[in-house]
Amino acid sequence: MIKNFTTFVSENIKTGDLVIIEANGCQHHFGDGTGKRVTIRFTDNNILLAILLKPELAAGEAFMDGRLLMVEGDIYDFLALIFRNTYTLKTSRPIKLIRQLINFTKRFNANNKLGNAQKNIAYHYDLDQSFYRLFLDEDCQYSCAYFEYPGETLDAAQSAKKRHIAAKLLLKSNQHVLDIGSGWGGLGLYLARLSGVEVTGVTLSKEQYISSNKEAERLNLAHHVRFFLKDYRLLDETFDRIVSVGMLEHVGIGSYEEYFAKVKSLLKPDGVMLLHAIGQFDSPTYTNPWIQKYIFPGGYIPALSEVLPAIERHGLVVCDIEILRLHYAETLRAWRERFLARREEAVALYGERFARMWEFYLAASETAFRYQGLMVFQIQLARDQTVVPLTRNYIAKNEEALKTLENAKLFSVLTPEYSSAKSSDVDINSDIDIF
Repeated sequence: MIKNFTTFVSENIKTGDLVIIEANGCQHHFGDGTGKRVTIRFTDNNILLAILLKPELAAGEAFMDGRLLMVEGDIYDFLALIFRNTYTLKTSRPIKLIRQLINFTKRFNANNKLGNAQKNIAYHYDLDQSFYRLFLDEDCQYSCAYFEYPGETLDAAQSAKKRHIAAKLLLKSNQHVLDIGSGWGGLGLYLARLSGVEVTGVTLSKEQYISSNKEAERLNLAHHVRFFLKDYRLLDETFDRIVSVGMLEHVGIGSYEEYFAKVKSLLKPDGVMLLHAIGQFDSPTYTNPWIQKYIFPGGYIPALSEVLPAIERHGLVVCDIEILRLHYAETLRAWRERFLARREEAVALYGERFARMWEFYLAASETAFRYQGLMVFQIQLARDQTVVPLTRNYIAKNEEALKTLENAKLFSVLTPEYSSAKSSDVDINSDIDIF
């Protein structure tokens, strides 16, 4: 078994400096000796067979259970070394074929039907919000930030993300905006405060539903921003604008037709939608089995080649696509560092194994965006191509207008009359010609 395991590792690790220590103390060296040394130790050798058969699942479980221990470096260093070497794992042909068949089947079997979708969402998002506040920004944005310059703080980058999205939505006061997968409400509240729009947010997380409505009340925005515990498929209104951030990953490839058909029915003829989601540069693949089991049941990260055909089949026009490459890696780095700084609080909330699971999740996600071909895309959609300006110049122009509003201290607690007294006096698109 040890020989098979060391052969497997040596076939995949060609660069770097990795030392693996068996339970009996025997050491094995892998890589070319370059870079920071990373040393791990197994507390028992029974885990080796599981790693041979299911490396993506078993390694994470071993770390969670304390059977894979870090001796030199941390779990991020270990995963970074592994992921730099293993864009595709080299395994024996029979094991590879079995794994491909299983994973291909799982791509289409994710159960995100009406009844089960809320259960999948609750598994991850219905943790107490105090846990997420350990590492998220002040606004609790749990999606990719937008770093406008090196060294930007997480809070500034998350504000830039909201500004960037708002700029692409071409908002005008009194429009009605739908936020599909509204999270803790930060984006919807931002849009209402800055642009004088009415916002309807829908989420399947009870914790997010309660928290976002409390925040709307605290800011005196409850008459303009309403959040519902509701599946987007049950909506029957139409909206001037639709935004969806970090929700497509929970739809599942088998439901893309349903998703975009519903989006089209919800969007007014002159409406605009901004879809922000995680994607992959490579050809279609499968959800990492450890992520599927422990973090996002029912989740799937698509390639653009899977998303665009579904958009086309439902008569929506793609007006703009932007790829955010390493922005999520930087976001996850900030989350990971913040989480580790307050790790003991996470242990107090949910226990050591849970804290190790999240430590692994944040490290694995960051390294995946740096070395495994993950990215974020923003797709701007419309039913009529003429509702969006001819060039992209309006995006930067709108962002500057939004910065001016932010600097004018519109983020103080607002009165219910804010839209007539403040935001509606400023139309961020008032001097843009629509060709």
